[in-house]
Amino acid sequence: MTQPPHSPARPGLPPPGPPPPALPPASLPAPPAVPPVPPPAPPVPPRPPGRPRLSDWAKGVRSLRAAARTEPGRLRIIGAAVVAALLLFGAATAWQIADRAEAADTLIDSSQPLSAEAADIYRSLADANTSAAVALLTGTGSDPQVRERYEERVATAAALLTRAAAHTGNSPRAQELTAELNAELPVYTGLVETARANDRLGLPLGGAYLRYADSRMQEVLLPAAASLYALETERFQHDARRAADWPWFSLAAAGLALAVLAWVQRRHWLRTHRVFNQGLLAATGAALVLLLWLTGSHTLARAALHDADRGGAQSLSALNDAWIAALQARGAEGMTLVARGSGTGFEESYQERMTELAGLPAGNGENGAADGDAADTPQGRLGTAWQLADDEAGRAPVEAAHAAVGEWRGLHEEARQRENAGEYQEAVELVIGEGSTGEAFDRVDEALAQALAHEQDQFTRAAERAVTARTGLLVGALSLAVLAAGCAVLGINQRLAEYG
Repeated sequence: MTQPPHSPARPGLPPPGPPPPALPPASLPAPPAVPPVPPPAPPVPPRPPGRPRLSDWAKGVRSLRAAARTEPGRLRIIGAAVVAALLLFGAATAWQIADRAEAADTLIDSSQPLSAEAADIYRSLADANTSAAVALLTGTGSDPQVRERYEERVATAAALLTRAAAHTGNSPRAQELTAELNAELPVYTGLVETARANDRLGLPLGGAYLRYADSRMQEVLLPAAASLYALETERFQHDARRAADWPWFSLAAAGLALAVLAWVQRRHWLRTHRVFNQGLLAATGAALVLLLWLTGSHTLARAALHDADRGGAQSLSALNDAWIAALQARGAEGMTLVARGSGTGFEESYQERMTELAGLPAGNGENGAADGDAADTPQGRLGTAWQLADDEAGRAPVEAAHAAVGEWRGLHEEARQRENAGEYQEAVELVIGEGSTGEAFDRVDEALAQALAHEQDQFTRAAERAVTARTGLLVGALSLAVLAAGCAVLGINQRLAEYG
């Protein structure tokens, strides 16, 4: 019998034994549980290029464009534009009227009084200088009234300079001039007192000191006072121009508001064939009332300010110039005699100031009066003041001053003849005694003071009329603008209600 072949055992390995017994299935350990693998998340699509995130402004514009594609949206936009135009008109009117009213108040309360006080400073200094010369002519028996006048004018100038220093804080140049005048005035008064003391002792140095004091007045004090007066007058004129300026921005805003209202109502008519919208019509009426109120009040204010300027400010300036010329002429006349034969320069100054005051003497040159009728017409500074006076109450004192100047000139010529003839004391009497040039000058002084007071009253009343013309307009402008805006909103809402 044939045997199946078998493999011989491999050297080095143990012989195969029987297989291990099989374990029952229940005794085998269970394999560990494997968690399920989640499916992969779908990929996030990339942001499309060219689509950046919109800003709030861009979103607002987009919303506005979307609203503008519908009639209700367009009506809301139109209503906002109408309200904005009306409120702009009211705000512009209130702002510009407030500015003009402030300028007018400043004109009355500050600018014009400061200008008048600057003129008073100049006149007080010139008058003090004149009184000092006249007092020295009277010698040791000085007229107490002349001395009191000198002291009063010096005290007035000092008090006005103190006030000017307190009210010129916003002007460095005015502060500088005021400080210069305050520093120089004691120097001048000291020289006058030295001249008076020497004269009382009978020393000839009195005249020399007074001439030096006069030179300080003419070269330092009066030029500084004139500069201060010019500075304050310039500020006064600036405020007057600002108070009278037309409110152009407000008028432009009025034109814009009325144009928008007209366009809206025409659009309303074209789309609905309805002639009137009560709300828009009321808004137009309120805007027209405000425009007419603005135009009328400002026209009245400008007219009043024109009267204040021509009938008051210009007249005051001409009268101040005439008064100053008279004071300087009187001072030069006195210094001519104080100089005792060496006063040629003072005489020339007198003639220049008298020509400035009243023109050339009658029958002397092209500006002089050739006949009686022409001689009665004021010339020079007095002529300017006479022409600017707008009533008889303003012209009468100027005519009186002109007549007194004629007497003054005649007496002065006689005094000059007496002095040239060696009759010095008689010449002095013609200058400071009874029936002298001094009395003629006093009449000129009184007449110009009366004319100045009248023109000052004219200016104040005209300027107050300008303030009154704008009364209530500021509050009225805001009230009418708000009323017009409210009526416009009602009118637009009436249209919007038709769309449910």
